[in-house]
Amino acid sequence: MNKLLIVGTVAFDAIETPFGKTDKILGGAATFIGLSASYFNVKSAIVSVVGEDFPQEYLDLLTERNIDISGIEIVKGGKTFFWSGKYHNDLNSRDTLITELNVLADFNPVVPQEYKDAEVVMLGNLHPIVQSGVLNQMSNKPKLVVLDTMNFWMDCALPELLDVMKRVDVITINDEEARQLSGEYSLVKAAAKIHTMGPKYVVIKKGEHGALLFEGKNIFFAPALPLEEVFDPTGAGDTFAGGFSGHIAQSENISFDNMKNAIIHGSNLASFCVEKFGTERMVGLKQVEVQERLKQFKALTHFDIELS
Repeated sequence: MNKLLIVGTVAFDAIETPFGKTDKILGGAATFIGLSASYFNVKSAIVSVVGEDFPQEYLDLLTERNIDISGIEIVKGGKTFFWSGKYHNDLNSRDTLITELNVLADFNPVVPQEYKDAEVVMLGNLHPIVQSGVLNQMSNKPKLVVLDTMNFWMDCALPELLDVMKRVDVITINDEEARQLSGEYSLVKAAAKIHTMGPKYVVIKKGEHGALLFEGKNIFFAPALPLEEVFDPTGAGDTFAGGFSGHIAQSENISFDNMKNAIIHGSNLASFCVEKFGTERMVGLKQVEVQERLKQFKALTHFDIELS
């Protein structure tokens, strides 16, 4: 069974949307990536850090999904990373209300010995120096390294981000971030510019409007599934990344054609994530539901057309 190493935050979130609000609940990029990847036949481990205030029940939740948590450092007397945000009516924009780095401020990742030869590494959204620190600990060059990042790191750690980008195979960012990183408005031109920075594959997420995959001149587009209700988009991008990397790790097939399937798997799982607050939907999700919705994706995108 292939190994998937996941790096990212395990955190507390407090979320407000037009449909309601929560107190502190389980969140964090690595949490959503790990839960999403758990729907595939892979061995996965999370590298992260939490404080002594992090509930044991949340750690148990991860282990119950066969996620190795030996790489999650628990800082005695420390407080867990906390983020609070409020979404606008369209759910595409949000205001950050509170960001408390806490133990994340001094985080030095330690990769478990058993995962230093992981075939696939998913670098969730974190400081690029932390992401590079993980790659430095790998005993073998991974078959695939996937990087997720955001405009915050482009603003305050661009040289470090460019350094880590030279070492990855896939980058996943949203359309606004792709434009900022490349300086190009056209997403086709943006992807071409980003290719020159290192990644062979560029995935540009467009939220409710789907996702684009670029490899040189090859382009693939996957729509997002039209949903009746969207409650909380907070973990959607990370859930997408977990589905993408989980499928690649399970299939052991690193090709453009298989990445098309990975995009669909990621989009499929993300469509569940947004239906409830935080991790609630992903925790209760059944494999049969995942398969049924994959059929909906296939029906949405499949057509026969005669070409002369």
